[in-house]
Amino acid sequence: MTAENRKQSILIVDDTPDNIEMLRQLLRADYTVHAALSGAKALEIAHADPQPDIILLDIMMPAMDGYEVCRRLKRDPATEHIPVMFVSALDQTGDEAIGLELGAVDYVRKPYEPVLVKARLRNHLALKRYETELEQLVEARTAELNLTQQVTIEALASLAEYRDTETGSHIKRTQHYVRALATYLSRHGPYQPLLDPSTVELMYRCAPLHDIGKVAVRDVVLLKPGKLTEAEFEEMKQHVIYGSKALEVASGEHGASSFLKLARELILGHHERWDGKGYPHGLRGEDIPLPGRLMAIADVYDALISRRVYKPAFPHDKAVALIAEGRGTQFDPVILDAFLVIADEFRRIALAYADEELAPDQAAGADTRS
Repeated sequence: MTAENRKQSILIVDDTPDNIEMLRQLLRADYTVHAALSGAKALEIAHADPQPDIILLDIMMPAMDGYEVCRRLKRDPATEHIPVMFVSALDQTGDEAIGLELGAVDYVRKPYEPVLVKARLRNHLALKRYETELEQLVEARTAELNLTQQVTIEALASLAEYRDTETGSHIKRTQHYVRALATYLSRHGPYQPLLDPSTVELMYRCAPLHDIGKVAVRDVVLLKPGKLTEAEFEEMKQHVIYGSKALEVASGEHGASSFLKLARELILGHHERWDGKGYPHGLRGEDIPLPGRLMAIADVYDALISRRVYKPAFPHDKAVALIAEGRGTQFDPVILDAFLVIADEFRRIALAYADEELAPDQAAGADTRS
């Protein structure tokens, strides 16, 4: 039976079996009815799968009264969404107010009118079904937008990759490096408050854009099979400005967003250095946005293990050792230390997305233009 066709379920909570039976007889033709004789049992059933669609809750019960049951349900993210209707012999206005303040959707006094109980239940369950369907629609639309965004990002990033054919799967590898680093730091160290799951996922999605500005660099510079002159290197360094300005235009036309903001920080920051000797702005330390500091290590590691027409590749251990030498000068010490802890994960990613000519344990060379 599909979720749309199944009977909605009701949990009746009352310490008097006769009261439960009266409601069961009233409702069983239209709903699947569950029962609990105590607050503890009610909480257990509320956490079961499938959960009840609504709870009819008595107040005066031993050990744990209905107010406390409702309080615990609404305090728990796993059950806070379940509507609660109090059905109680307490008839003071203050009793009803307490129940509603705790998050209940309704309060029915005993002795109750069966027609009234059924009507109120029907209305609350219809509203819950509508809210559930709306949430599912929003989730589906969000998933569709996320997919569209990711496809667009990868298509844009591929433009830079097509222009610089030697980069191979650099974009895919660095994307996974960034997520590995950010995930580790979200659980360890001082950056945990800055790296909630949505931010980590956003960094993962934005990472392919880090070199998008290379589409604006002249072929004679971008594809030169040898050492760049000082003037050519200055031109190459402009790719971070080009990429940032492209997103700045998009932000101006369509409004700022956390995605565009983070993407620009990642683009502009991944060639800055912890000691202030990087580019384009010579930022120092934590003045460099965190996405840029993460991308810096991911980008350099992949550059070191990658072969170019003008140089071979460093093996993984050599690349790690060279990056370690940049602690506190080129790289954020906290992020560098995290990289050293999960360096084997970088190696696994490199092997999983290796180009035919790339292997992270091959010997020697460095790419300073990445």
